[in-house]
Amino acid sequence: MKNINIVNGPQNVSVIVQGCMRMTDLDKEAAAKVIRTAYDCGINFFDHATCYGNGVAEERFAEAFPLTGIKREDIYIQSKCGLCFDRNEFDWTRENILSSVDDSLRRLNVEYLDALLLHRPDVLFDPEEVAQSFDELEKAGKVRHFGVSNLVPMQIELLKKYVKQPLVINQVQLSLEQSQLIDQALYMNNKTTEYSINRDGNVLDYCRLKDMTIQAWSPLQFGMFGGSFIANPKFPELNAALEKFAQREGVTRSAIAIAWILRHPAKMQAIIGTMNPERIRDICESARVELSHHDWYELYMAAGKFLP
Repeated sequence: MKNINIVNGPQNVSVIVQGCMRMTDLDKEAAAKVIRTAYDCGINFFDHATCYGNGVAEERFAEAFPLTGIKREDIYIQSKCGLCFDRNEFDWTRENILSSVDDSLRRLNVEYLDALLLHRPDVLFDPEEVAQSFDELEKAGKVRHFGVSNLVPMQIELLKKYVKQPLVINQVQLSLEQSQLIDQALYMNNKTTEYSINRDGNVLDYCRLKDMTIQAWSPLQFGMFGGSFIANPKFPELNAALEKFAQREGVTRSAIAIAWILRHPAKMQAIIGTMNPERIRDICESARVELSHHDWYELYMAAGKFLP
């Protein structure tokens, strides 16, 4: 497994993150197997959110973790807060941030989070209120590092005007099929394609300039929640290219798709969501794949892009 250091954040973290959203579907023994398999493959970073099963995913992780034999200090636990689907709103108020962290700590049965991300923008957020909550969480030792998820540059800049702690992570969607983070720069000022539309304020370049690590969610998905493009007949050219490189490297197509993300010089992390131990092992092989500049572009073109 390859590891990276997040600037001003957690150090020596795996480039692959184990997402725990689907852990709600497992019993504690199966969840323990997922955690242990991921750890044995070199994954030391686990991603949660308060909205995953309305907290059940965090509870299941806590029930399973003692069965793994892994020490708390040997892993990084991240959670996200702000999505309140039960009341149909996003909420970054001080009250909600503080209570969400306390609830996550209780459910996870830990004393601190290695990272807390604000999960999608609350369009009514008060940056001074967010800053106050971060100060309280840091002072209490409940959160060590802070970041955001699905935020555009100007929202981050507004936060940074008031928040004293470095914002070290931005978790956003990226895959070979959902590559808007990358596309717009290639097609800029080109009226012949929608790829030229700037949908995110150049957030990838912004994060690189500001030393924020991109965490790519749904790295094997098409659309927002359309399902996997792997072995999907809707994407014959892409799967043919993935299979070509999979055969060359002796790995699965999924591993090649993840390796495509990890090849980017932004030094991203990729979040995987599978609860299948065999698939976890297969996907982790992506960390040893070395794609060339040409390989990367060949896969990009196979996903339906073209050179303007």
